[in-house]
Amino acid sequence: MAFEGLADKLQTVFRKLTGRGKLSEADIKAAMREVRLALLEADVNYLVVKDFVKRISEKAVGQEVMNSLTPGQQIIKIVRDEMVELLGGTRTAMNIASKPPTVILMAGLQGAGKTTMCGKLGAYYKKQGKRPLLVACDVYRPAAIEQLKVVGSQADVPVFEMGQIKPVEIVRAAFDEADRYGYDIVIIDTAGRLHIDDEMMAELKEIRDFAEPTETLLVIDAMTGQDAVNAAKAFNEEVELTGVILTKADGDTRGGAALSVKEVTGKPIKFLGVGEKLDDLEPFYPDRMASRILGMGDVLSLIEKAEAAFEEKKALELAEKIKKDKFDLSDYLDQMQQIKNMGSMQDILSMIPGGNKIAPGSIDEKGLSRVEAIILSMTPEERKDPSVINGSRRRRIASGSGTSVQEVNRLLNQFGQMKKMMKQFSGKGLGKRGKKGFMGLPF
Repeated sequence: MAFEGLADKLQTVFRKLTGRGKLSEADIKAAMREVRLALLEADVNYLVVKDFVKRISEKAVGQEVMNSLTPGQQIIKIVRDEMVELLGGTRTAMNIASKPPTVILMAGLQGAGKTTMCGKLGAYYKKQGKRPLLVACDVYRPAAIEQLKVVGSQADVPVFEMGQIKPVEIVRAAFDEADRYGYDIVIIDTAGRLHIDDEMMAELKEIRDFAEPTETLLVIDAMTGQDAVNAAKAFNEEVELTGVILTKADGDTRGGAALSVKEVTGKPIKFLGVGEKLDDLEPFYPDRMASRILGMGDVLSLIEKAEAAFEEKKALELAEKIKKDKFDLSDYLDQMQQIKNMGSMQDILSMIPGGNKIAPGSIDEKGLSRVEAIILSMTPEERKDPSVINGSRRRRIASGSGTSVQEVNRLLNQFGQMKKMMKQFSGKGLGKRGKKGFMGLPF
């Protein structure tokens, strides 16, 4: 889970507060000291922490909170509201040009994941029905051009490149290409360096002045903490950013960059990179992230992930199968694979209110993979009718899937119990509940 370390520490602080009936000013000051320490350990900018804790303390010691029947809950609400503001307030959507193409200029230091992020953005817009074009302007590293072509191919998004010539000339030709073939999103991948230098900034300014981008986005590595924030500040002073994309947010247990960048630069976070796959890109919502950090869940993001993972047509087909009692192990496998597409079980649980209380060690992340292996080791006949699976077949399935007979038995028992439950639900009918149910299962 993103920012797991910070989330654990803050949630520990607030559990102490909510466990008491009344709070004194000394209790609140002690809690604020722990909050300050947790934020500093998360590599949040010192001045940001100082102002953040000061604002919370001023509101938390007011009579309305102190005399409340639930002072702990009131303080958590204050912290959440202030954290939402710290993260940017409201979601800042990407700007779209009134006249195509929308030009997105991507900047960043080498190693931040800028080139891969160009591919992710291309895939993101392609899903929205746009026609993106990636432009290779990192002319100093031939490998960067090849990398962009690879990610473009994976995303099924065309890449425009002219080798190692002047970047502005490449952009000029790319605009002609976009006009000729009707590309409405142009994403420009610029050169990255190991550190900020005058030559890099001068080239970036030249591209910006010619391209007149709709968005100028800086890609920064969330795991580098304050170094990322300092880079964002320097880029913003030179080229006037419109937003920031944080990569590797799934591996960042601290959260220092996310909690500092808006306050320090005044520029919003627009996306989070949360994995290696091309669809591991999330629009950034300050209120949702604050709720997740404080253990309140993020149901809206969970619903969006489920809707993206589960196809409506398949859900309706599944409804018919359940009604007719024809749901089999192949359908079960299909549902499991779609759940896997939503991300790790720990991430899914972090979006459910109270799910953060489930210890990470108690979640068997490999369980779905074992279920998948067991079902794939069955014949089509066995998947359709598990009642034919006798002792010798169970041993063969266990051997073929690298599991044990006990695990095969457990899966078959669980599937049998689930079918009974489905039969009960389908017998009552869908009624007014609609066609969609939990996790794509329409019952």
